Amino acid sequence: MSRIQLALNVDDLDTAVTFYSKLFGAEPAKRKPGYANFAIAEPPLKLVLIENPGRGGSLNHLGVEVESSAIVHEEIARLAGAGLFTEEQIGTTCCFATQDKVWVSGPAGERWEVYTVLADSDTFGTSPELLAADPAGGCSCESVDAAGEVGEEQPSTTPCG
Repeated sequence: MSRIQLALNVDDLDTAVTFYSKLFGAEPAKRKPGYANFAIAEPPLKLVLIENPGRGGSLNHLGVEVESSAIVHEEIARLAGAGLFTEEQIGTTCCFATQDKVWVSGPAGERWEVYTVLADSDTFGTSPELLAADPAGGCSCESVDAAGEVGEEQPSTTPCG
């Protein structure tokens, strides 16, 4: 089963978890410091909440969660064949999970990932790409101002998806 992922920046994780638990009638599937995700069956949605004070209510990124690495690799080939620039991250650890994924950017700069979760992780991110961006273990996120305008990539200790 594939499902859409919506990753939101939230000002206060506890408040957001309370709200989305009531909205979807479900508890988080995973909860870590500054991070929570919901695996909603109906509608099929992976809702990711990333605590990012001052940016609450803005989009962090979008995604499509798929069932296997084989599907991720099929999407890499399909997207590249369609002329889209892709950024592959195979065996990367991010969002407290080891994943295979591919990133593409939409026409307005919105970031989309197609990914599969290989295993849970106790750390937010430990891949060489993430550690190069921020040796403290954060990831490199595009900054988003209060109006939702995307700025330059900046190292962050805030989870970015």
